[in-house]
Amino acid sequence: MAKTTNLSLWIGALLLGAGVNGFAEDVTFGEAVTGGKAYLNFNLRYEGVDEDNVLEDAAATTLLTRFGYRTGVWNGFSAHVEFEDSRIVLGGDEFSVPPTGFNTGQYSVVADPETTELDQAYVQYASPTQAYKIRVGRQIISYDSQRFVGAVPWRQDWQTFDGVHGEFKGVDNLTVKLGHIYKRNRIFADMRDINSSDNLLDVSYQLPFGSLGGYAYLLENDDLPSNALDTVGIRFKGSTDLDSVKLLYKLEFATQDAESTAGNFDADYLGAEFGVGFEPVTVKVGVEVLGSDGGNYGFSTPLATLHKFNGWADLFLATPTAGLEDRYLSFSGKVEKFKYTVIYHDFASDSSATGVDDFGDEINFLLTRPIGDRYSFGLKYAAYSAGDAAGGKVDTDRVWTWFSAKFQ
Repeated sequence: MAKTTNLSLWIGALLLGAGVNGFAEDVTFGEAVTGGKAYLNFNLRYEGVDEDNVLEDAAATTLLTRFGYRTGVWNGFSAHVEFEDSRIVLGGDEFSVPPTGFNTGQYSVVADPETTELDQAYVQYASPTQAYKIRVGRQIISYDSQRFVGAVPWRQDWQTFDGVHGEFKGVDNLTVKLGHIYKRNRIFADMRDINSSDNLLDVSYQLPFGSLGGYAYLLENDDLPSNALDTVGIRFKGSTDLDSVKLLYKLEFATQDAESTAGNFDADYLGAEFGVGFEPVTVKVGVEVLGSDGGNYGFSTPLATLHKFNGWADLFLATPTAGLEDRYLSFSGKVEKFKYTVIYHDFASDSSATGVDDFGDEINFLLTRPIGDRYSFGLKYAAYSAGDAAGGKVDTDRVWTWFSAKFQ
């Protein structure tokens, strides 16, 4: 699975087609630099965890401060710099972050380490018609639902990437995204960042009744010997209005080749979802299958926003070697200014080779409310029941409450 094609070269070729001419001299370079916009965001959050094991219950209170600056545009060029700081506050330090060594083995895990980081720092060029755009530097890269590539915005320390990323919209209804990542800045401060040689291609075409897309995510972890992960897939999603009812649908399939010192493995992915939206409720039913290679390997998505999928209790951030089938039913809507979501998950293995079939079930609940344009608060709860044969999982309850403020 050697990667002989560097997608960043393709991006360069697109830029040559765009050129740097055609811009009106609206501002000088100095005016672009000083005439940008600054912003400041806060997120104060409590997270509590109760697991049916020997670990002490976790109680974490953390404050995220994110501040940044976006310059104006000069001849198509602009820049963006952003810092983030996550601190333990109000004495809420009773939790564990094993990847950083914080309280390892004492409390349940809350993946919000203390850190101060340069979160984003990139230069962007956009063509006069916005048909081409490229970013070079540290940046957020998120595709579609973030099932394969995302920023993990739920955690206090977001995931960003060092590399080059381009987007092409020069043909009606067609969007092409290309990226090359040479470092993954993960959610555990800088202690578990990964040097990589990742190439990304994501293409979508808008049809009257939905979006048809395809992708190839060719990942390579440079910090481990013989560690490559190639995923190729296709997806279709859309909606159709029928009088007062909206039909929602999504279908996705992918195949994956994994190469490591443990051997070479193949696994497939299948996602299907159907929903009906009518005031004031949207109901969705779906299934997601992360396949297994004979019980020896489970389909993997290491760049994803994993918390968003397979239950908020975070029991399946790493796919079991037996694979995972997640059948779910969700209800969401709005009452006054309150938005709510309720989800039920039923988990099972994809392969019976390991002798484990039942992976338990989980109920999720979310309630949020904005306060004006700047403030918001939320309450979130996840209750996982391990069932009879959960493959080492234990009953787990997680609860969150938070208050956020945005100034920009």
